[in-house]
Amino acid sequence: MNGFGYLRPAGVQEAVEAYAAHPGARYLAGGTNLVDLMKLGVERPTALIDVGRLPLDGIEELPDGSLRVGATVRNSDLAADPRVRARWPALSQALLAGASAQLRNAATTGGNLLQRTRCPYFQDLDKPCNKREPGSGCGARDGVHRDHAVLGHSAQCIATNPSDMAVALAALDAQVELYGTEGPRRLPAADFHRLPGEHPERDTWIRPGELITGIVLPAATAGVPSAYRKARDRASYAFALASVAVRLRVTDGVVDQAGIAFGGLAHRPWRARHTELALLGAHATPAAFEGAVALELAHAEPLRDNAYKVSLARNLALDVLNRLAPAPAPA
Repeated sequence: MNGFGYLRPAGVQEAVEAYAAHPGARYLAGGTNLVDLMKLGVERPTALIDVGRLPLDGIEELPDGSLRVGATVRNSDLAADPRVRARWPALSQALLAGASAQLRNAATTGGNLLQRTRCPYFQDLDKPCNKREPGSGCGARDGVHRDHAVLGHSAQCIATNPSDMAVALAALDAQVELYGTEGPRRLPAADFHRLPGEHPERDTWIRPGELITGIVLPAATAGVPSAYRKARDRASYAFALASVAVRLRVTDGVVDQAGIAFGGLAHRPWRARHTELALLGAHATPAAFEGAVALELAHAEPLRDNAYKVSLARNLALDVLNRLAPAPAPA
């Protein structure tokens, strides 16, 4: 058992100051990932700063029509919110596709964004892992990597991001609100997570000690048809082999808004920019969808055992795009 301190700050500023005063500290909310990693010995914080009771558990509509979701809103509450279900349905669907009902009742919005990879080499202290111990090597590259990345990986790491929610947020152009010693700032959800490069131990672009205080779902994507689809080894409580979140608006048969992100394929939710650019201004036809998706997945670099992910992601994306596209008017 590793000893650690425990603090329960009364406000956001106090939480950030407590973090700065305790090198090696971690923020704690639902604990559904952090506590598991502590049990495994992967995480060994010097102190836990409990932010679960901070006043960050509200969902409020902003004057411009966007929706602000507090960082400690539970995943189950966010998925059930009628505004989310009606205006940003891909987010609700992604949340319901993740974990179990019990975990969704405990997991928080901020914690979901910060959950770490489920790569077994990362979770096993006896295995080499550059993410856990920089410079030790990547056991997955020459080992078991059926579930690992086909896009954006590096020689240092081929792990994938496990979040379903983050994939939907990326496709919906959500923003992540942060607060740190330098004050508040926002990051696009699509740019919040990093690719591994030479520093796979860094999962996100969050600055040391910054606290996620909320996410904002923008008015510009509210009401745009959207959906999330996930493929996994079993029907529940399993992480994505591949997933896709799509928002698609078609006017007079032509695509005038598109946001597409893949999950299970990379170290971060993978925003399909090549596909989006190809679709904007194009007629919403199966052929156009197929060509646009192929442009993105042409950048995939599958490894020995995970090439199946490319065709799996393709089929998921085409299914969702064709379902969201309005049926052509009868002649």
